Amino acid sequence: MALTLAPGRTLFFCRHGETEANVEKRFQGRTVDTPLTANGREQARAIAAILRGACDAFSALDFVCSPLPRARTTMEIIRGELGLAPGAYRTDDRLMEINLGLWDGLTDREASARYPVQYDARIEDKWNVRVPGGENYADVAARAESWIADIRDDTFAVSHGAFTRVLRGLFQGLEWKQMSDLDETQGVVFRVRGNKVERLE
Repeated sequence: MALTLAPGRTLFFCRHGETEANVEKRFQGRTVDTPLTANGREQARAIAAILRGACDAFSALDFVCSPLPRARTTMEIIRGELGLAPGAYRTDDRLMEINLGLWDGLTDREASARYPVQYDARIEDKWNVRVPGGENYADVAARAESWIADIRDDTFAVSHGAFTRVLRGLFQGLEWKQMSDLDETQGVVFRVRGNKVERLE
């Protein structure tokens, strides 16, 4: 059964802007946090423009963010572009990226070479198989569901690639493989009402 927002609530959310690790195609969970690139900062400014166009009362939204620096930087750029105090937002640990444990900072090839058995097992079942020292999709889904259950106001959130894929998948009632196949586009906003997910560009 698909995850659903409370009646009358609207959720806007996005992934943080591009980082140096994204460009290098390295896993970036919680312990590795590289700065936004110039392109990432431009993506944050684009998100602000999208939000302004999609929500007349954007200043009344509950602004909440992952506590990781790349997400916070993105949020502060967005709020600055909207003419709001950059630091006047909440953080919530439940919005953090999937914990990538021992793979944090590695490329896909490096992870598969160093941890071949665990890597292959995870490829076959990301829902149940945890990254060594980290999380699986079920762990991320539990955090996402807990956070959604606590939303009381129209909200704008900045999170991360894997988290936003799992969240979109939960709203759409997808299986884990379908969640994994969703894109991790930066510089776009997703709007949710009920369990309908719309992509705004």
